[in-house]
Amino acid sequence: MSKPWAIRIADEADLDAIMQIEHECFANDAWSAESMYEELTGAEKFYLVAYRDEALIGYAGLNKLPTVHQSEVQTIAVRPTARGTGLGRDLMDHLLAESVRSDCREVFLEVRADNIVAQKLYLSLGFEQIDIRKRYYQPDDVDAIVMRAQLPSAAKREPLVLGIESSCDETGVGIVRGTTLLANVISSSMDLHARFGGVVPEVAARAHLEALLPTLHEALATAKVSLDEIDAVAVANGPGLAGALMVGVGAAKALAVSLKKPIYAVNHLVGHVGVDILERGELETPTIALLVSGGHTSLLLVRNLLDDVELLGETIDDAAGEAFDKVARVLGLKYPGGPEIDKAAADGDANAIRFPRGLILPKDMEKHRYDFSFSGLKTAVARHVEVLNTKGEAVLVADVAASFREAVVDVLVSKAVAACLDHNVPRLLLGGGVIANSRLREVAQQRCDENGIELRIPALSLCTDNGAMIAAIGAQLIAAGRTPSSLGFGAESTLPVTTVQTI
Repeated sequence: MSKPWAIRIADEADLDAIMQIEHECFANDAWSAESMYEELTGAEKFYLVAYRDEALIGYAGLNKLPTVHQSEVQTIAVRPTARGTGLGRDLMDHLLAESVRSDCREVFLEVRADNIVAQKLYLSLGFEQIDIRKRYYQPDDVDAIVMRAQLPSAAKREPLVLGIESSCDETGVGIVRGTTLLANVISSSMDLHARFGGVVPEVAARAHLEALLPTLHEALATAKVSLDEIDAVAVANGPGLAGALMVGVGAAKALAVSLKKPIYAVNHLVGHVGVDILERGELETPTIALLVSGGHTSLLLVRNLLDDVELLGETIDDAAGEAFDKVARVLGLKYPGGPEIDKAAADGDANAIRFPRGLILPKDMEKHRYDFSFSGLKTAVARHVEVLNTKGEAVLVADVAASFREAVVDVLVSKAVAACLDHNVPRLLLGGGVIANSRLREVAQQRCDENGIELRIPALSLCTDNGAMIAAIGAQLIAAGRTPSSLGFGAESTLPVTTVQTI
């Protein structure tokens, strides 16, 4: 069963939210913001945050002492509203796993003598009391119980995988350890394409060349690991823009050869599905996945992430994100079109204009039940604006934007829900940059609730193209004992989704 929270590596941006919980949980002896900042940024520190519905609900920290093969639990806190759910145990499991991965043989902690619940938790995790520090917690005058746990060997530690993504206009480098996200750094060249009204392949490729090295360095710094510690390299080799893919593939091969590490060439689209593992620790299957971006609009049936991914349908012309960009240009809005149309639609009437829904007529559903088409919708918007301009009438941009958005969302969600019901799959996963659209998320949640379908929407930073999703698939391939890819693979702009790994 999936957990109602997600756990990731903490960073400086989490400081304010952490301090809120710190004062909420430790009113009498809370750390200062300065002390917490030093903890979050310390060289041998390992801090995690847990969040639910994008709100922080807990955190935990570890001080690793590799020279003596020991670690210390520095702190753990769970917001009162989230207690009794198992979150504390989950956070501790992550800290203990990191201790094993760091080749620590012992873990120490201190707990208040009056915190019986915490003591029971630590005892159940294998800790034992070894000492008492009298009147340690002030001003409460409460003793501290010192506890220790012996750890198993780190011989079977989870693999540390570096992932590279360069399929379109985002240069992504992600680092994961097993199913734990350590870094997800993205450099976008979107601004370079704005004056062209869309992604220019040559410009994207050059931007990848310039951004890849600094993005790599930032990811390593964020994850607090060195290249020598990397166990494997994973890279998206398709589908996508050929020139852009070549940059990432070339960089990944260079790293693998220089580091003498195995390399895994993985499918970009499957990566969007696998990202769910980084938030939930696992991917429940079967699942329907709706992937919506500037270059792809695909509906997948995932029976097994590594072995059985079926393409149910895809766009037969424009991708949804591409349609947003083109309609935005018609309405005089800036590139990229998705956020601009979303913003304009906020003040509009979604029912003002009944724009066509592509491939939903009975005759279309027979042959294209799960396929999409947005070219006709784009043309309908252009004609509507043209007619108004010819008549000298004002174009109500907000109404046009809202009505266009509603048509796109209606088709996307209707077909995705139909796929879930047709295949008796009780869960739907959304992925791709267009998932940031507020109306899409809203309607998807509403219709999934109506049909008893669990909706999964990763954090927005994991929805857009990113290296973390590629690293996650690489880690899964390693865990499954799959043979690494040879250095003979290349960039494949039309790589089918059924090919999860290119050997």
